[in-house]
Amino acid sequence: MSYTEKLRALKDRENKAEAGGGPERVAKQHAAGKMTARERIDALLDPGSFVELDKFVVHRCIDFGMESQKVPGDGVITGYGTIGGRTVYFFSQDFTVFGGSLSGAHASKICKVMDLALKTGSPLIGLNDSGGARIQEGVESLGGYAEIFWRNVQSSGVIPQISVVLGPCAGGAVYSPAITDFIFMVEQSSYMFVTGPDVIKTVTHEDVTKEALGGADTHSEKSGVCHFVSPSEAACLEQVRKLVSFLPQNNLDPAPIKANSDSPDRLCVEIPKLLPDSSNRPYDMRRLIESVVDHGEYFEVQANYALNLVVGFARLGGQTVGVIGNQPNYLAGCLDIAASLKGARFVRYCDAFNIPLVTFVDVPGFLPGTQQEYGGIIKHGAKLLYAYAEATVPKLAVITRKAYGGAYDVMSSKHIRSDFNFAYPTAEIAVMGPEGAINILYRKEIAEAEKAGNVAEERNRLVEHYRNTFANPYKAAELGYIDAVILPEETRRTLIRSLKVLAGKRESGPSRKHGNIPL
Repeated sequence: MSYTEKLRALKDRENKAEAGGGPERVAKQHAAGKMTARERIDALLDPGSFVELDKFVVHRCIDFGMESQKVPGDGVITGYGTIGGRTVYFFSQDFTVFGGSLSGAHASKICKVMDLALKTGSPLIGLNDSGGARIQEGVESLGGYAEIFWRNVQSSGVIPQISVVLGPCAGGAVYSPAITDFIFMVEQSSYMFVTGPDVIKTVTHEDVTKEALGGADTHSEKSGVCHFVSPSEAACLEQVRKLVSFLPQNNLDPAPIKANSDSPDRLCVEIPKLLPDSSNRPYDMRRLIESVVDHGEYFEVQANYALNLVVGFARLGGQTVGVIGNQPNYLAGCLDIAASLKGARFVRYCDAFNIPLVTFVDVPGFLPGTQQEYGGIIKHGAKLLYAYAEATVPKLAVITRKAYGGAYDVMSSKHIRSDFNFAYPTAEIAVMGPEGAINILYRKEIAEAEKAGNVAEERNRLVEHYRNTFANPYKAAELGYIDAVILPEETRRTLIRSLKVLAGKRESGPSRKHGNIPL
C-alpha cells in the first residue's frame, strides 16, 4: 500500500469515527433539540484547541451479534483542550452510537482521560448522554462504572470535576455525577434517576413522568442534586465555561486572578438603602452581595434550592472568593436541613481548592418544627458547623443584621476560627431574639402587666430595652468576637484589604487520617 493510500485509509477511518451513528441518528438527535457529542465539544472548548484521544477504539463484545456492530470511538469522544486558555480534560458521550451506552472499552476511554487529568492537575468535564450500561456486556460494563467511580473519589478535592447531563443518566450511571463537584442540567432534555418511571410503576404503583421524577427542575428545586439549570445546551455549556473561569486548575494552584477596573476602594452606597429600618422586614441578600463584589458579578450555585441560603462564586479585587449569605427574603434567613447541606457542601469545596470564604450573616436561628427535628436538623446543621470549623482557607464574616443563638456560632463565627469578623451598626448578636428573650428575662413584669391590662405596651417597652441593651454588635466587640464595627459603605474596601493580609495564611490541624463528619 502506497503512502497516499495509507493516508486515504486513515482519513476513511477518521470520517467513520466522526460520523457517529450516521446521518439518520444525528438528525434524530437534532430533532430532539440536542447537539451531537462533537458539536458540544466545539461549544465547550476554545476554538481550535480540541485534541482527541482513542478515536479508533472499538468494543470487544462478541455476544448477541455485537461482533458485527462496531463503530470507531464506541460511543464516547475523549480528549483535552482549553477553556479560557487553560487545559481541561473531558469525555462526551455520543447517544447516536449504541445510545451512548457504556461498554468496557467505552469505560476504559473515560478512565484514561480521568487518569491524565489527575496526573497533570487539570479539571475534568464529563458530558453525559447515555442509556446506561450496555446490557450485551453484562458485568464488564458494571465493572467499567465502578472503575470510573473509584477515580472520581481519588480525584475528589484534587482536581475540579464537573458533570454536564445533556440527556438521560440513569441507574448506576448517576453515581459518577453525584461524586463530582458540580452538576449541570438542561430543561426538558436532561434526566437523572436511579430507577425509571416504568420500574417505579411496577414496584410501588406510582405513576410519574421522567420530567417529574428526574428532570432539571426536580433536581434543582427539590432534591438539590443539580447545581445549575439552563434553558438550552448552548447556554449550559457557556455556563460551564464561566464556572471554570472562577476555579483553580487543582488543589495546589491558586484560582486565576482577573484584572478588572472596579476600584478596591469603591464605596457600597447601595447597602444603607437596602437595609430596612425594621429588623423584621426582609431584603434581598443577593443585592447586597452584588453591591460588594467586582462589577456586581455573583455566579450563584444551586440558585433554586434551599432559598434561605445563597452560595456562589465572585471576585474581590480580581481574586476568586466563595460567598455565602443568609437570605432574609425566604424563611427569614433561618437555617434548615436543606440550607445546611447546601452550605456545608459549598464551604468544603472552597476549602479543598483554597478559595477564600466570605460570609454575610443575617440569621435568626435554626428553623423550628417537628419536620426539621424528625428530619435530623441536629445532624445536618452540624455538617455546616463542621465544614466551617474544618476549613483552613482565609475566612471573613460580616454580620449585617441578626446573628442569634447557635446559628451565630455556625455561620463562620470567631469561635470556629474565622479570621476577621465584622459587623454593621445594625447587627443584633444575642442568644435569642428580643421577643423570645423577654419571656424568660421579664416573666414577672409581663405577668404584672397582664393583670394591669397593658401587656402589649409593656412587651413593646421590654423588647426595645432588650434590643438597645443586648441586641447590638458592641457586646461582642467588647469581648473581641467582632474585630470591627464598620459602616456598610466600607464593606468592599474592608474585605479586599483583609484578603490581602490573609494571603499568606498557613494553618494545620492535628495529625489524622480524616475526620468523621456527621453524615
